[in-house]
Amino acid sequence: MLWVKAFHIVFMVTWFAALFYLPRLFVYHAMADDPVGIERFKVMERKLYYGIMTPGAVVTIVLGLWLWLGYGIGGGWMHAKLALVLVLIAYHLYCGRLLADFKHDRNRHGHVFYRWFNEFPVLILIAVVILVVVKPF
Repeated sequence: MLWVKAFHIVFMVTWFAALFYLPRLFVYHAMADDPVGIERFKVMERKLYYGIMTPGAVVTIVLGLWLWLGYGIGGGWMHAKLALVLVLIAYHLYCGRLLADFKHDRNRHGHVFYRWFNEFPVLILIAVVILVVVKPF
């Protein structure tokens, strides 16, 4: 089970790295005004979302479920963590929606929105780490 836990952490880090970077790309994409730059951002965003972020999410979730079922972990902290994981999945899917909007040149937000949007996964990460390490309840 330690191997499963180790790879769960590795893929969680991969997922979060992409969750931190994709909205940052959205910031720069929203500020871009040249066609070549805009197309470059579209390619980078697509490759990040489908090549790194989504596989990282899927493997993290599968390994997390494996750990949860294998160890039979319970308690209030675990319920809170699972709720935050569901919020993170919704955030991930919303990033996919924003990606599709950029792909079709339908972006409806300015770079300031994306700067704030970029901070949300940091809060989730802090909360999840505290819940897992401290197990406050």
